Amino acid sequence: MRAEETPTADHRPSPPEECPPVQEPAGKKTGKTGETGRTGRSADLAAAGAGVLLVVVAVLVGRAIERADGALHVNWPPLFASWDPHIGPGTPAAVLVALAVVVQGPAVAARLSWRALTLATWATSMAWVFSLALVDGWHNGIAQRLTTREEYLQGIGRFGDIGAAVRGYTSHILLYSPGHWPAHLAGHPPGAVLTFVGLDRLGLGGGGWSGVWCVVTGASAAVAVLVTVRALAGEALARRAAPFLVVAPTAVWIGASADGYFAAVAAWAVALFTLAATRTVRSPATAAVASGLLFGALCYLSYGLALIAVIGVAVLLISRSARPLPLFLAGALVAPAVFTLAGFNWWEAYQLLVERYYQGVARIRPYGYWVWANLACTVLMTGLATVAGMRRACTAKILRGMRTGTLQDTGRLALLVLAALLALLLADLSGMSKAETERIWLPFACWLLPAAALLPDRGRRGWLTAQTVLALLINHLLFTGW
Repeated sequence: MRAEETPTADHRPSPPEECPPVQEPAGKKTGKTGETGRTGRSADLAAAGAGVLLVVVAVLVGRAIERADGALHVNWPPLFASWDPHIGPGTPAAVLVALAVVVQGPAVAARLSWRALTLATWATSMAWVFSLALVDGWHNGIAQRLTTREEYLQGIGRFGDIGAAVRGYTSHILLYSPGHWPAHLAGHPPGAVLTFVGLDRLGLGGGGWSGVWCVVTGASAAVAVLVTVRALAGEALARRAAPFLVVAPTAVWIGASADGYFAAVAAWAVALFTLAATRTVRSPATAAVASGLLFGALCYLSYGLALIAVIGVAVLLISRSARPLPLFLAGALVAPAVFTLAGFNWWEAYQLLVERYYQGVARIRPYGYWVWANLACTVLMTGLATVAGMRRACTAKILRGMRTGTLQDTGRLALLVLAALLALLLADLSGMSKAETERIWLPFACWLLPAAALLPDRGRRGWLTAQTVLALLINHLLFTGW
């Protein structure tokens, strides 16, 4: 390792014993946001209450629209789900995981070594996702998810000649074209289905293996976010965020959805970019190139995930460094070069996708409802602790800290999560995300979750309980689909 690649003192993570929890102000003293402890907690509860109100209004208005003309095309608005109270083989495990994290999660996250914490985060996240998925049983919860009529596995048989399939990909996007693709293939670049073609060629074909792939990779997104928060905002906040990353309601849709896999690719692209920008890795150059490779591949998994670049911009602002950009861009050009040489035109395909999108139910689904009801879906997928944490992020003195060069760790974390919110809002305003955003927006939503680390120690178990109860209720009262 070259001398100039040695992590600087400004970015080198502190050992666990030097990372005390962020203390809540006592008495009448105010914290960095200018709030007293009591005022801040009241505002947190008010924000959570507003989130609940948004969901209730979205449900009531959505049901009224569905009764009137069925224009929403969802059974339980605003979610793409059906009312189906049930328990299943995953129920006991899900309850045990929830109890363990609520009771011991914060203490364990504070005590483990960093490497052990990252492994425990991945393992516990997988346990949470698997147990929730298995509430619906192995067949309905995992094995069948990617085999339904509009899913990726329906197209694998048409990739006997991969080169020919990629060259002719755009000719099957429109709904009335000969041999048009199922909805998910038409709605994504070929990189998405090629993942499952690759698994099939490796002997891991079928819905079971594909579902497991999505769960295992999707659960790793929590680790990538954890690593990023540590590099940008310090180890104390990362450790505080860990339990909230593990038992987030997003797990309901990660298992087993290809969008969970996409979320992991996006999260690791950002994490590696962050490590390169902060130079908190042995080889920042390798991390920058690897990040670029993942980001380039991400754009060929889902068109809308180019918006992850908004989070990357925030990383550059927080780290105050553009050093990884040249190598990142070099890596990011690899996937476009490969697919373009193979005969796939990304921009042409995207324009055809927009046309295909409005050939389906999107032409009927009202933008005026979904543009705000999608945010109710976001509340349900990220939980009330995230809503309260985002309130605190919005009150952080980010601009003053950036202008004076005194941006604190909480301000850095606030900037990161607000950048993710901006990316999500841009996707919302585009009109290309009318319904099903609880699945589609997983790559953005996982970056909102660490906002819960901004909440005070007092009441942390209550917020964790709210997160787990929400996930358990959704999974046991509804049958979610995509």
